[in-house]
Amino acid sequence: MSEDAVDPKIAAEVERQLAELDRSAVDFYGRDELAGRLADALTAGRPLRVKLGMDPSAPDLHIGHTVVLHKLKIFQDLGHMPIFLVGDFTAAIGDPSGRSKTRPPLAREQIESNARTYVDQVAKILDVDRAEVRFNSEWMNAFAPADFVRLCAHGTVARLLERDDFAKRYAEGTPVFVHEFLYPFVQAYDSVALEADVELGGTDQTFNMLMGRDLQRDYGQHAQAVITHPLLVGTDGSEKMSKSLGNYVGIAEPAEEIFGKVMSVSDVALLDYVDYLGNGDWDDLLAARTAVAAGEGDAMGLKKEIARRLVARYHGRDAGSEALDRFERVVQGGEVPDDVPEHQLALEGQNGRSLLEILEQIGFVGSRGEARRMAKQGALSVDGERVEDPTRALAAGTWLIRLGKRRFARVTLRD
Repeated sequence: MSEDAVDPKIAAEVERQLAELDRSAVDFYGRDELAGRLADALTAGRPLRVKLGMDPSAPDLHIGHTVVLHKLKIFQDLGHMPIFLVGDFTAAIGDPSGRSKTRPPLAREQIESNARTYVDQVAKILDVDRAEVRFNSEWMNAFAPADFVRLCAHGTVARLLERDDFAKRYAEGTPVFVHEFLYPFVQAYDSVALEADVELGGTDQTFNMLMGRDLQRDYGQHAQAVITHPLLVGTDGSEKMSKSLGNYVGIAEPAEEIFGKVMSVSDVALLDYVDYLGNGDWDDLLAARTAVAAGEGDAMGLKKEIARRLVARYHGRDAGSEALDRFERVVQGGEVPDDVPEHQLALEGQNGRSLLEILEQIGFVGSRGEARRMAKQGALSVDGERVEDPTRALAAGTWLIRLGKRRFARVTLRD
């Protein structure tokens, strides 16, 4: 549609929508083209097809993912068709984006297990009944070797080496394996298969998404608009939030875990949480954010409120209030929570049972090395007494075990 033919009311609505889509975005490729498609959608009633892809590399989606998921929800609320693409095929390759070394491909069983959890988690944000949930194995499993050869003919090695991660690894002599070059081709072809009008993603996906624009042109389609978004810093305060780094806050995690993890975020990273996670609903926190940024505000109070709101967003309002109350009573006040899980374990020997074994069996640690590290840090206590030696044996009886600030268990050992 030509610019002269656009009704002034349509033009004003397009600008309003673009301003909403600009929120929290870093770069907006094809903005003018998208403006024309938005105008066509408003006049002709053809919703845009908006793609967001995520690989099921772990069972949890995290709040870093929600930065773009909520942008997808904005498109849905504007009447467009959101497409949540589960990259079950690309997960088997392993996304090299932002990696300093090769990402190990996942086993098919793990991919399928992780993928099953994604739809339920996405439903916390999107109306999945009014969305397309797709898997790129639908078309990629049908590819013959000759199809891959033809697909790869659309790119050059020089272009692939423009990617910062590939170029850096190549310059350092770190191996870049041929299968990693396939990843951007497959992600780009997903946009062709889905006939996407828009693709959303983090800034680490910029190269792959722009490759999708080029490939769509090669296949005779209109090039998708690409909107990139910032990467949320993880709970470690330094690296991007990542499932593989383990520094993430999962949206399906228990309320107290979400709350506690957010409380561990640095005051500096907290500012980005207000900016990137509010989705226009947290404007009432901007004054507090400004004060904290100036070193004058109540960072703890702001952090509690963000944690409460995130728990409420994914578990309900009451859960948010309960998580706040629990944190103040248990973590800050030192109280023992009312709902301490109880475990009945066999004593297994006259000399008692090692705390290392107990912590592993009740699921408090993933390894004995982790238990030793936490005990050395002063994070382990039994009946209120700090225990620095986790090899200590507990005799028959009932013991209150605490690990860290939030994990409690009442363990009964019996012959």
